[in-house]
Amino acid sequence: MRTPEELTELFRSSGRKVTAQRQCIFRVLQGDETHPSAEAVHAVVSREMETISLKTVYQTLHDLAELGEIASLDVGTGMTRFDPNVTDLHHHLVCRQCGSVRDLVAVFPELRIPEGADLGFDVGSAEIVFRGLCPECRAPAGRGRARARSST
Repeated sequence: MRTPEELTELFRSSGRKVTAQRQCIFRVLQGDETHPSAEAVHAVVSREMETISLKTVYQTLHDLAELGEIASLDVGTGMTRFDPNVTDLHHHLVCRQCGSVRDLVAVFPELRIPEGADLGFDVGSAEIVFRGLCPECRAPAGRGRARARSST
């Protein structure tokens, strides 16, 4: 993902408003590898800007996705997640317990649709989602997220 300064210039050059709220969102996304939801971004940004609306966060994330700066993902966690890594070809690991999402850099050169099975689709790309348990959820009781979530 580009730097917050580069995103500011990109928004300006594409005719989009540059606000303090949007710049804060750019900073929060920088280096975030958690594939946050809009709600998660909002929670972090709200610590710096208490009055920022969830609508502003959603609009900014959708603008970034429209510009190709982040990817909007539906990996079955019940909410749209946003991936700032749009430059490296990768797949995803999804924890089936806590819903965390991480990048998986792997190449599957033998992965192909069998002839005639494409149902007429012109397939341009593929994404593989692996589901399992993250290290925190696999940790013995008392140390992982699973215990922390069950006590709330």
